[in-house]
This record gives sequence, structure tokens and C-alpha cells, in this order.
Amino acid sequence: MSFMLASVNSLDEARLVRDLNVDIIDLKQPAQGALGALEIKTVAEIVAELKPQARISATVGDLPMQPELLRQAVQDMAATGVDYVKIGFFPGGDWLGCMERLATISQQGYALIAVLFADTGPDFNVIEPLARAGFRGVMLDTMDKRQGSLTRLMTFEALQQFVETAKAYSLLCGLAGSLRAADIAMLLPLNADYLGFRGALCRQHCRTSQLDPMQIAEISRLLTD
Repeated sequence: MSFMLASVNSLDEARLVRDLNVDIIDLKQPAQGALGALEIKTVAEIVAELKPQARISATVGDLPMQPELLRQAVQDMAATGVDYVKIGFFPGGDWLGCMERLATISQQGYALIAVLFADTGPDFNVIEPLARAGFRGVMLDTMDKRQGSLTRLMTFEALQQFVETAKAYSLLCGLAGSLRAADIAMLLPLNADYLGFRGALCRQHCRTSQLDPMQIAEISRLLTD
């Protein structure tokens, strides 16, 4: 069984998905990129109202892979009390240095989730050093949302390899990236820990539009039927 992650960009949206019993409330600002971040103050307000009943993750933004810059952003977000901090591993920069710096945060007990991007041709061999650095999980997403769903960018076999590799290192694993209701039947047999949605939950299936309760309920039904 795969749980449902729903991305929200405000306290009102967080309240909505909480009331619809979404498994993980993911805080991010879609208008600011693939992993656009909400302001720390906003995240803290959402955490203060919804915890401990809700499980909450938050992104730190589309940041360059610079170790100290990333460490500070992750430390600030982790201090809000979210359950998981999601960090995009974007092309270029110092991946190894970033992992080493972020290991100091995971050693403090914070749960870090690395996000790889299917449209950048990720090497799944990076999952092993992420596990050694103390990451709690790894997620496969898409960076350029104009290219379509994750299932258009990667074969079932590649997605299966990702999930199996993550589980081999005892990491939580998630699949996301412009997922639609039609993708669920294909993805469920992979047994990823969670599937992440934004656009499919919005009016006109536009990720920067308002959430639609009926769309949320439909995705939830497809995941649990």
C-alpha cells in the first residue's frame, strides 16, 4: 500500500487536506519552482496548529548544491518542527559536500528526504551515500513540470529499480512528479511508501491553482480501493 502525500501552499490548504485525512501534508510553494519553499514563519504557523495530529513535510526551495547554503536552509526548516525536510538534489554543484554537511543535521535526529529528478537522468547509485549520510528517505520527482508525468519520463522497470534500491537501504521512498489519477494503477504495484500529488488535486489540474476537495477525495479513493 502507498500512502498519499498532498502538497499545499498555505494554512488554509493544510487545514483542507487535514480534514480530508491525507496521510502526509507537504508544504511548498509551486509558483516558485519544482520545490519552491514556503516562508519559515508560515511553516511554523502550520506546524503549531496541525501538529501533533498531522504528519508534515516541507521543502527548502530550489537551491544550488552549495554545502553551507543548503545546511543552513535545512537547519532552519527542521527547527520549525516538521516531520520531514525535503531537499532537492539539483544538477551541478557539490553533491558529496552537501551530503557531508547535511549528515550533521540528520545526526541531530531530524528526518531528511532527498529528492532526485527523473528528467535529469539520476544515478540511483547516489542512494547508498545518502543512506550513509543518515537520510531517512529518498523521493523521485520531476524538475520541469512541462514534460509531463513521472510515468512518461521513466519506465516501469526504472521506477521499480528506484523503489527496490531505496528499500534495500531501509529508506522511505516516494514517487511524485505531475502524477495524475490515471498513473495510480501503474504505480501501486511498486509499493512505494507514498505517492505525491499537487496538480491532480487542483482545479483544472493546474498546480498553481486552488485545491479541489473532490479531486483530493478521488485520488484518496484510488489509493485505498
